Amino acid sequence: MVFAIEEINNRADILPGISLGYKVYDSCGSIEMALRASLSLINGDNASQLSCQRPNTIQAIIAETSSTPTIAISSTVGPLHLPVISHFATCACLSDRKKHPSFFRTIPSDYYQSQALAKLVKYFGWTWVGALCSDNDYGNNGMNTFIKAATEFGVCVEFSEAFFRTDPREDILRIVDIVKKSSSKVIVAFVSYSDMDILLGEIAQQNITGLQWIGSESWISDMNIATGKWHQVLRGSMGFAIPKAEIRGLREFLTNLNQSSDIPLYKELWETLFQCKLPPQETTGSIIMCEDNESLNNVQNQYTDVTELQIANNVYKAVYAVAYALNNTISCKKWNTKQSKCLKKVINALREVSFFTETGEKVFFDKNGDPAARYDLLNWQQGEDGTIKFVKVGFYDASLQPEFQLSFNNISIVWAKNQRQVPVSECNESCPTGTRKAVKKGKPVCCYDCITCAEGEISNKTGMVQKRIISTSKSVHSKYILCSHFPLRFIDLSQVPSGILVKQMERYMCPKT
Repeated sequence: MVFAIEEINNRADILPGISLGYKVYDSCGSIEMALRASLSLINGDNASQLSCQRPNTIQAIIAETSSTPTIAISSTVGPLHLPVISHFATCACLSDRKKHPSFFRTIPSDYYQSQALAKLVKYFGWTWVGALCSDNDYGNNGMNTFIKAATEFGVCVEFSEAFFRTDPREDILRIVDIVKKSSSKVIVAFVSYSDMDILLGEIAQQNITGLQWIGSESWISDMNIATGKWHQVLRGSMGFAIPKAEIRGLREFLTNLNQSSDIPLYKELWETLFQCKLPPQETTGSIIMCEDNESLNNVQNQYTDVTELQIANNVYKAVYAVAYALNNTISCKKWNTKQSKCLKKVINALREVSFFTETGEKVFFDKNGDPAARYDLLNWQQGEDGTIKFVKVGFYDASLQPEFQLSFNNISIVWAKNQRQVPVSECNESCPTGTRKAVKKGKPVCCYDCITCAEGEISNKTGMVQKRIISTSKSVHSKYILCSHFPLRFIDLSQVPSGILVKQMERYMCPKT
C-alpha cells in the first residue's frame, strides 16, 4: 500500500498537486479492534491536538483481510457514504448492494469460487465428497453455495462440518474423527488459512493420509501451510487461487528501505527482520542493538520474495482505484462544508473506474462492486529439493460461456499419495451392464444397490438408473443383455473346412448357458 501511494504521489497524471496520505492500523483479526480503527479514522483521532485545524479528510478505507470484520466495517461506515475497498474479503454476502452500498473489492466474490469448485468436482467424476469450512461468514457462505451447486451436478456430500480455530480441542478432534471414518476420498475444504493450520495439526498427529484435498483460495496458495511440518498430508492438493501478478519496482522499493526512516512502520519492520532494537530504545533479554551494516539486499524471506504477489497486487489495485476515483472528483468544491456529497461522488466514480496496471491487467468493478472472477488452478507437487511447489494446471474464467469456464493445460497433475491416476470417490461403484441402480432407503441418491435386470429388460451401459424394455418380437435369450443382429452372409459350404464352419456358426448364434 505504501509503495502504491508513494508511486502515485510521484506521478503527474494522477491527482496533480495533491498528495495522498495514509494511516495503518492492525486489527489483530479482531472485529472490535477493526471497528475501533475504522471509527478512529472517520473521527480523526488527532483532532483534539489540532483544534485549530480540520482533521485530514479520509477518502476511503482499504480493509480487511477476512470477511467478518469487513462486513462489520462496511455496515458501520456505509451510511456515511465512505468507500470501503477490501483486498481479501470474499464472502458473497458483501455483493448485496442494499446492505453494503459503498463496498468494493479487488478480489472475486466466493460465489464464483464455489461454482468453480463444484465444476471441478463434477469434471473428475467425484460424486461422494466430504466438506469442511470455517465457522464464519467466509466459510459458511462459501460452503453453502458449493453444496447447492454440487448437488445440481449430481454430487453428494457425505458430511459437512464447520469449525473455528478457537474452538475447544475436543470439537476439532470430533471433526478429525469424522474425516478419519468417512468413506469419501475427496475433501473439499472452504477454510481460512489460520483455521486450516489448526486442523492440519490434528490431522497430521493421527497420520490421516491418502485423502485428496480440494482447497479454497485462502489456504491453497499459502506458503506457510505448504512449508509446514504437515505438508506431506496435503501433497497432491488442488484448488483455485488468485492469479499471480507482477508489481514493477516493488522489490527495489523494499530493499532500499533503511533504518534511518522516520516512518514507524518501517522501523518496526526493520526490528522484526533483524531481531534488534533501534535507538533510543533499550535492549531487553537476548535482543541486541541494531548496527549500521544491516541490509535488506542480503535478506531472503517472504518479505523480499516478490514472486507470490496475489494479495499484495490486490492492495496495489485498490489504492490505484481510489486514486483514479479521486482524480475524477477533484473538482468537488464541498470537501470543507459538505463532505458527504463529495464522498458520494467518490463512490459513483469508483463504480465507473476502469484502468490498466503497468503489466496490462484491467481493473474495474461490476454493479455489485466486484472485479472479474478469474482463478488459477493450482496443484501441490513436490520439487526435486523436497519442498512443495504451486504448479498451475488450469484456469477458471467466470466471464466465459459455461462450457469454456474451466480449462486445463498440458501439465500433469499429481494426486494424493503421489499418484498419477485420478482418485475415485464414490459411495458405490458404478453398476455393471445387466444391472440398474436402486436407491437405498434413507440414503443419498449417490448410494444405491445394483439390481439385476428382470426378464425382458436390458441395461447395456454402466451406471444405468432406468431400464429398457425389449420388444417381444426380438429373439433374445433371457440371460443375455443384448444379442446384436448381424447381416446375413451366404457361405459356399463345399469350400469351407468343417472346423472353420463350426467356429463361424458359434459366432453368429446366441449361445445358451
